[in-house]
Amino acid sequence: MRLTLGIPRMHKEPGERRDFLPPLLAAAARLGVSVVMERGVGSGLGLSEADYLAAVPGLKVVASRQEAWAQDVVLVLRSPEVEEFDALVKRGSTVMAMLHLRTRPRRVKKLQALEAYAVSLDGLVGDDGARLVENTKAVGWNGLEAAFGALETTNPWRLEPGQKVLEVTVMGAGQVGKHAAEAAIKYGNRSRWDAWSKRGTPPAVAVLVGRRVTSDMVWLKERLAQTDVLVDATQRDRSDIPLLSNSSLRWLPEHAVVCDLNVDPYVPTGSPPTVRGIEGIPMGTLDKWVFTPDDPHWADTIPAGVNHAARRTVVSCYSWPGIHPRECMEHYGRQLEPLLVRLLERSGASGLRRDGDALDRALWRASLSALEA
Repeated sequence: MRLTLGIPRMHKEPGERRDFLPPLLAAAARLGVSVVMERGVGSGLGLSEADYLAAVPGLKVVASRQEAWAQDVVLVLRSPEVEEFDALVKRGSTVMAMLHLRTRPRRVKKLQALEAYAVSLDGLVGDDGARLVENTKAVGWNGLEAAFGALETTNPWRLEPGQKVLEVTVMGAGQVGKHAAEAAIKYGNRSRWDAWSKRGTPPAVAVLVGRRVTSDMVWLKERLAQTDVLVDATQRDRSDIPLLSNSSLRWLPEHAVVCDLNVDPYVPTGSPPTVRGIEGIPMGTLDKWVFTPDDPHWADTIPAGVNHAARRTVVSCYSWPGIHPRECMEHYGRQLEPLLVRLLERSGASGLRRDGDALDRALWRASLSALEA
C-alpha cells in the first residue's frame, strides 16, 4: 500500500501563520508518497492552494483536519494539545512535530496509549550533539528586536543622544545567547542599527553570563541595577527551580525590559513541575509578546501561587522565529528535507535503524522509541 503523508494546519492563535512550504512537500511526492494536505495550509504566508498543487505532484487537498491527520506519517510544526490527541492521532502512525518529548510527560503517555510513533523535531541532533532543525539565530535576533522595540515605546528617553551606553545582560552563552549578544549590539535589527546610529542613539554593549552567576547575588544585584535589557537564554539543569526569583526584578531599573528567550512553560502539574527561568513573568504568543507592568493580561499565563508582584516590561513569545514566518519556514524546510525523506524511506519511525547512517541515527535519537529504550 502506498505510504501517505499528512500535512495539517495548526489551529492555534491567529498570529500563528507558519506552514511547511511547497518544496518540502514536493520532496516527499518525488518518493512516490501520497501527500494529503488540509485546505488552507500556506494561506497565512500568502500562498494559495494552486501554489501547492502546481509544485506537488498528486497532492490531495482535504477540508477535514481529521483526514489530514489520518495518514501514515503526519508532519506539523507545533504539537496539538494533549487533549486533542484522541480525536486526531491514528494508532500506529508516526507524528513528526516539535513535541519536546523529554519535558512533556503527559504528551509521551498519551502517544504511548495510542500506540503511536513519534519523532520530535526539537530532538533531532547530529552525532556531535548539535541540533539539526533549529533557528536559534532567529530566536536571538527576533527577541532582541522586540526588546528594543518595547524600550523605544515605553521609555524613548533612554535612546536619546547623550544618554549613557545601553547595557544588555545575557544569561546563557549557548547558541541562543551568542546570537542574542550579537543582536543586542545592533539593537536587534541591522536596519534599525543604521537608522539609530545616524540619529545618535547610544551604542549597546552585551555582557554574557552563565547561569551559575546566580550563586553570587551581590555581583548580580550590582549588574542588574545597571541593566537596560535583561535576556534569559539559559538552559537549566532543573526545570522546577527558577534561576531568578521574582523579587530580583526589583534590582532592575524601572525602565528595563526583560527579554525571555527561554520560554519554558509553567507546568505546575508536571513531575517534576516546570516553572519559568525568571519567576513571575508571563509567557507570550505570536498574537501578544509585549507585556508592560500594568498589562491587565499579565497573570493570564501564570499559575495561582506564583509570585509576580515585581514587574518590569517583558517581551516573551513561545516561538520567536514565528515573528517572521516565511523566512522561518524556508529555513526549517532546508534543514528538514533530508530527514523527512529518510523517515519516509523507512515508512515511518517504526522502520528507523538506530545503528544506521547519520540520518537514521539522528531520527532514532529524536524518536519516542529511543526515549523508551
